[in-house]
Amino acid sequence: MRKKQWIAALMAGAVVCSSMAACSGQKTADNQGGAGDTTTAAGQTSTTAASGDNSGTQAAGGDNSGAQASGEKQVLSVTTWDNESSPQFQAVIDAYEEKNPNVEIKIIDTSADEYNNSLGISLSAAQPDPDVIWVKDMGSMLQMADKEQLLPIDDFIAKDNFDMSIYKGAAEQLMYNGKAYALPYRNDWYVLYYNKDLFDAAGVEYPSNDMTWEEYYELAAKMTSGEGSSKVYGTHNHTWQALVTNWAVQDGKNTVVEKDYSFMKSWYEDALALQDGGYIQDYSTLKTANIHYSSVFKNQQCAMMPMGTWFIATMMQSQEEGETNFNWGVATIPHSKDTEAGYTVGALTPIAISAFTDQADLAWDFIKFASSEEAAEILAEQGVFTGIPSDAALETIASAERFPEGDSNVEALRYVHYSFDRPLDPQIEEIRTVLNEVHEMIMIHSYSVDEGIAELTERVAEIKGWN
Repeated sequence: MRKKQWIAALMAGAVVCSSMAACSGQKTADNQGGAGDTTTAAGQTSTTAASGDNSGTQAAGGDNSGAQASGEKQVLSVTTWDNESSPQFQAVIDAYEEKNPNVEIKIIDTSADEYNNSLGISLSAAQPDPDVIWVKDMGSMLQMADKEQLLPIDDFIAKDNFDMSIYKGAAEQLMYNGKAYALPYRNDWYVLYYNKDLFDAAGVEYPSNDMTWEEYYELAAKMTSGEGSSKVYGTHNHTWQALVTNWAVQDGKNTVVEKDYSFMKSWYEDALALQDGGYIQDYSTLKTANIHYSSVFKNQQCAMMPMGTWFIATMMQSQEEGETNFNWGVATIPHSKDTEAGYTVGALTPIAISAFTDQADLAWDFIKFASSEEAAEILAEQGVFTGIPSDAALETIASAERFPEGDSNVEALRYVHYSFDRPLDPQIEEIRTVLNEVHEMIMIHSYSVDEGIAELTERVAEIKGWN
């Protein structure tokens, strides 16, 4: 694939990162994904060459090979957003149709901005279309599950003895109220970006893929140099609360919805130590000046920066367009002393089945394929990270032109455990508001860490009714 196509594909597919980047409450060119212009009007449907309805014979047990004795194709309807400008859906749809010539996929496409609203209207009507739903964000998945608009897939998983371990813990975290409603499809997670040229100039070894947070703090201090406008900071923390709280939940022992937030204390103390030591830019300055993290890294104002995998496409595009010309790399996100390397935090695009489908077995067969290792390799050719950390898929992505050279950069994209940046909680958006407010008060020193932890614990308890 030509380099411009690859970069455009990865950028277009990056909509899942909005779940992580939404910690800031702002939209950026890096993380709003498929929310750009589209020729498809909201609520309008576009289809492939599909004809007829979805009344085809349902294959017993999901075996589609012999289900069409009459010669009629089964029709499966799937929802997408901005399909014409994003390859993340069509590539899998085409592959499935090729493998299953007796199946025709009807695409119900909507603009990204109107997707959830349009889907909600369709599901409220309890119609058999759509059969398969690509879930744009976790919050909407919870709402659909609460309204009984999604089909639990536990029986399908048990019947097929489906191996959920291939998702490295991500599939289990999609479970809600003890039920599985979806499989992981697209995936983005946090890694550590670094400026190779700055490290070379300082004569300091690059960050490793097995670095503790303590080693990272020491490296940030070592890589800080200069004064005033020419100062280079050792690392960079964007203003999102996730750039502190993510590391507190990285080990999977806690989430950002807890009865006691004392587990976050040391992480805030470390973030303040970085700030007060002058190793990262001041939170107040970043907030007041509305400084975007991408400009800080692109302008070589920092030597390192923790950020999501979507930023890989941003940097590749930046170099393709001649905006930047320095050498950069990626490393595995640092880990705690008591946690092995490869634990990370991120967010997913799930794929689910409508509760109103009349093609349940066929829909399961499709979502199982869409979230398989085979599909992961197909999507990798489009520059899309998937729910399966497949070696072949990662190598395909890493082979793209302008991806940093060196085996360590490929290794940096592997992980052994995956925690969501936020749990599947029906009140997560309300809780996130509290997290953001308390985060700001701590970082500007209006609250001590203890005061912030106490307020966070109290306010979340009120939201959850734990008082």
